[in-house]
Order: sequence, then C-alpha cells, then structure tokens
Amino acid sequence: MSAAPLALSGRLWLGLMLVFLYAPILVMAAMSLNASPFYQLPFEASTRWYAKLWTNREILAAAWRSVWIALAVAAIATLIGSMAAIALWRHAVPGRRLLQALLFPPIAVPWLITGTAMLVFFFGIGLDRGSPAVILGHVALALPYVIVVVTARLQGFDPTLEEAARSLGARPLTVTLRITLPFLAPGIVAAALFAFAVSFDQFVVSYFLARPGDTTLPVLIYTAIRKGFTPEINAISTIVILVSMVLMLLVARLARFGGER
Repeated sequence: MSAAPLALSGRLWLGLMLVFLYAPILVMAAMSLNASPFYQLPFEASTRWYAKLWTNREILAAAWRSVWIALAVAAIATLIGSMAAIALWRHAVPGRRLLQALLFPPIAVPWLITGTAMLVFFFGIGLDRGSPAVILGHVALALPYVIVVVTARLQGFDPTLEEAARSLGARPLTVTLRITLPFLAPGIVAAALFAFAVSFDQFVVSYFLARPGDTTLPVLIYTAIRKGFTPEINAISTIVILVSMVLMLLVARLARFGGER
C-alpha cells in the first residue's frame, strides 16, 4: 500500500477519534444555548441559562468553593512537589528510584478506591469530612503530577550552572533563587495549573470527603442531575470544560510537552 492511502486512512481515523471525543461536549454546549428547557427543535439561540446561573446561589457558592479549594491545593501541592522534585534531582537520596516509582501508583489507582481509603484514614485520625479533608485529599492526588512536571523540566537543566555559581561564592539559597528557580519557572507554573485543574475537576474524592451541604461544583452537578436535569447544568458544565481545556493548553504550552520548535 502506498503512502498516500495510509496517510489518508490515518487522518480519517484521527478525525473519527476527535468526533467521538468531542461530539458529546459540542452537543451539550449547543443545548446550553437553546432557549427551550426541553431541548425542543428547531434550535432557538439564547443565553438565558447562562444568565440564570448568576441568580443561582447554590451553584455560585459551589463554584466559589471549588475555586478557592483548587487555589489552595495548587499552592500547597506546587510548593511541596517542587521542593521534592528538586531534592530528588539534586541529591542521591537512598531509594530515590523507588521513591520516583511510587509516584505513579496514586495516578493509576482508581479514584473510587483512593476516596474510600482517604475517608477511612481521615476518620481514623479524627479528621471530619469538610473542606480541610477535601484539600488534603486533593493535594495527595495533585502531588504526583506536580513532581512529574517539575522533574521533566529539570531534565533540561545544566547542573554546571549551579556549580559555577557556587564556585563564585554564591550560597545554596542564592543559587536556588537566582539560577534554579528562574529556569524552573515555566515548569512550576505548568505544575500549578495542572494541580488546579486536578482539584477543580475532582469528583470522586470530593464526593467522599465533602460535608453534605458544603459540596464542590462537580459534586453539585452530579447531585443536580440525579434530582432532575436542567439546561443550567449544561451551561455550568460547558464553562467548567472550557476552563479545564484552557488550563491544559497552558500546561502543554509552558511544559513544552510537544517539544521545542
């Protein structure tokens, strides 16, 4: 088979995959702009459901709770994860390979199991369900992503720059602040955005650890769907998806997952 048919079939397959992935999202976004609450056709464009969001105190409260929890998680996970990544890269810690390998099971383990384990553990240490438990749970989920992203950025760092700075009399803290951190800045920002997205979109762990009546936005959306689906859920879900996609695009851009151009 010549190269042209292979290239055409590859593009067709890629196109079908994109349609499979994004068609439901596009339909949901379109229905959020339909004036009819029963999805009646013909389609009548309207932003009434987005306008109604601003008067829905329950949704606004859950959205604000998700945002500030995600900001707290991003700050904590980025600080701890960046320090851990630098330490594992800079120092020959005993069992470093094992520690790095242990970062991946929390990513692979189903979140249902992780949420159950966290609920049992927090109950055992006397930490009740609520925002503190949710933040700790989200930090545990976000840390592996932060460490992996910052470590990937460190792979392109030249250690001789630090050695040259130390040979000129710079102290370790000065070397870190003046040499290492400026180079790591794009990776750290990307890791923070990744941690924010992981926390903001998290449903399972939030469902287990959030207090009833004090839920995050994904949990509220799930609860609203169980009670009765309304176009407002389409609207807020479309906003959440757009925010998540923008964050992931920024992460990909800053971390340069696609390589240098």
